[in-house]
Amino acid sequence: MMNKTAFISLGSNLGDTFLNLSHALTYIKKIPNVLSIQSSSVYLTEPLGLKEQPWFANQVAKVTLTDVTPISFLRELLKIEKFLGRKREIRWGPRTIDLDLLLFDKEIIESEELTLPHPRLTHRAFVLIPLLEIEPEAVLPNGEKLHCCLKKIDFYIKGNKIWQKE
Repeated sequence: MMNKTAFISLGSNLGDTFLNLSHALTYIKKIPNVLSIQSSSVYLTEPLGLKEQPWFANQVAKVTLTDVTPISFLRELLKIEKFLGRKREIRWGPRTIDLDLLLFDKEIIESEELTLPHPRLTHRAFVLIPLLEIEPEAVLPNGEKLHCCLKKIDFYIKGNKIWQKE
């Protein structure tokens, strides 16, 4: 079996956000066929979309796995969200945990259940900054370098805090 690499965005803005991210990483490690996991620093980010909510704690994890399809991996991530109390009530609203599958090897998928690469990956500084921290030369399946995508975004970073204009 060939190893695969997946990148996941983790976010939380309800409860103990740092603990929520830590719990999510622990459960991701327990997914069958996950060989290793590397995570970025945690960044505090201003909410996009619905502004009247707490700031988010965000990070990205790089996961090495084998013998798993992108859809089956996504389903495992959704189980973790549910287990950790995620309720899907308001789009872009507050949440205990949000796990988005950003990239899965060089897969390109457009289905009702999953779109890869993640459709908003290249437009979110709070995703690109931590992703590039752990994978500085990351590229999209089409060869576009993610550090070039970050240069097109209007954002400001100070320490571990990220502000972004929409």
